Amino acid sequence: MSRKRTYNLSDLFQIVVETKPDDEALVCGDKRLTYRQIEERSTQLALWLRAKGIVAGDTVGIHAFNCSEYVEICMAAFKLKAIPVNINFRYTVEELRYLYDNADLKALIYSAALEPLAEGAMSSAPGLRAIASIGGAKPTIKGTVNYEDALASASGSLDDIVLSDDDLMLLYTGGTTGMPKGVIWPHKAIFYAGFGGGGNFHPDGPIKAPEELVSRVKEGFYMKLLPTAPLMHGAGLWATLIGLYAGHTVFINENPGFDPVHILDKIVKEEISCMMIVGDAMGIPMLETLKANPGRWDLSSLMAISSAGALFSEHVQNALKEFLPPYTRIINSMGSSETGQAGTGAKPATEGLISLARNETTDVAVDGVRFAKPGEMGILVRMGYLPLGYFKDPKKTAETFVMIEGKRCSISGDNARLEEDGSITVFGRNSQCINTGGEKVFTEEVEEAVRSYNGVVDAVVVGVPDERWGQKVVAVVALRPGVAEDAEAIRVHARQHIAGYKVPKDIVFVPEVLRTPVGKADYRWAKAAAEEQLQA
Repeated sequence: MSRKRTYNLSDLFQIVVETKPDDEALVCGDKRLTYRQIEERSTQLALWLRAKGIVAGDTVGIHAFNCSEYVEICMAAFKLKAIPVNINFRYTVEELRYLYDNADLKALIYSAALEPLAEGAMSSAPGLRAIASIGGAKPTIKGTVNYEDALASASGSLDDIVLSDDDLMLLYTGGTTGMPKGVIWPHKAIFYAGFGGGGNFHPDGPIKAPEELVSRVKEGFYMKLLPTAPLMHGAGLWATLIGLYAGHTVFINENPGFDPVHILDKIVKEEISCMMIVGDAMGIPMLETLKANPGRWDLSSLMAISSAGALFSEHVQNALKEFLPPYTRIINSMGSSETGQAGTGAKPATEGLISLARNETTDVAVDGVRFAKPGEMGILVRMGYLPLGYFKDPKKTAETFVMIEGKRCSISGDNARLEEDGSITVFGRNSQCINTGGEKVFTEEVEEAVRSYNGVVDAVVVGVPDERWGQKVVAVVALRPGVAEDAEAIRVHARQHIAGYKVPKDIVFVPEVLRTPVGKADYRWAKAAAEEQLQA
């Protein structure tokens, strides 16, 4: 008698493997793996980890660049009821020491090129029992084995491990302030809230039992997906897993950064159906590359571009459409590590960043104690399937996950207004809201207006202390090569799109706007750069 399937992410993946074992699942550079091969390799890794003493609840750190092994490590951890931990490959040794310690790592698998960083931080993880290195020469860290050797040496069985809907996944998020924090997701919750419950590519929507995933995989419209964000970030990892649980072929960007020429070449070569990007940080360089090379790329295979995680300006979307087939859809979605997917929508006609549908899982809360009435401002919240909270941080958990009118809610931190027609207008992050002369200014709305100026390549908006206004709106701007610095022209242009009190009172020019690896604005850097130049 066969074992009843659970919502453990390994169980769900095995259903896909059994449905289409020899179909291509994952492509990274020259490496191409079928669903069966991923399952076999992740099983071998799980056996090796188990032999090293890794058990349910232990954390398995993945300190690696994008690679097919990344997915294998996640699946191996799921098989053991262990918890995979994403580690930012851009972190310094000091930041890594904090994360290694905070996550209480029991296993660590790293890219060989990152060995000096891993070695420098390893003293903060005294409980490590299993260490492996992906690629490169023989590892130099004592007790470390080569990844392929670990797989080849493994033996045994996993049949006695009882998987569960409530097994855990830990997603570390850096955000724009503070130290990295881990969000604890039960497998069933993240499958529905983060991965669409298997219904992203099927008209019947989310499944109601694990076994229904078979019909979704068999009947769903097959696609070739290209997530461009790094797997160490939720946007990249979640997009990859969404594709795999739908039975698609997922193409991983094997480069550490976003190179638009490389990505466009890959779309043509592999006939990509859908690419996932992170807002303007990827949309703008792709647009500039297309403009500089008219007619070079045949993008006829591209059915959709999906953006999440950061602002995707309307003027960038419209300009991109000139280089895309008329049937290519541009999809804007909202979500976060703490909420999962909050929904998809379009830019409102008057103000705000995106309009979402209000439903049983998405609403607006006022002061964290009640739901908004039509016309009221508040904070976007999500209900339904949610994380348990933050790893080893009960205080922040209590602040973010609250009961409102009898419903457990995740406070997103995004300012929003419930409209008279029942829709929700989202304005931007509450933490980045600027109070200038008693008026609230949402930075992303101003950024979009400034970036739409023809000579601006990128911009970040911050609030700087001001004796008269309390805070004043300041834009940190990078221009295209050869464009003259003309702050007044940019302000005049912005005024055509936003109210006068929102227009930057000062504009600071920089050679390049710094962003996180996944393209999010680095507001700490921007504020420091603005204050330094204004004081000078």
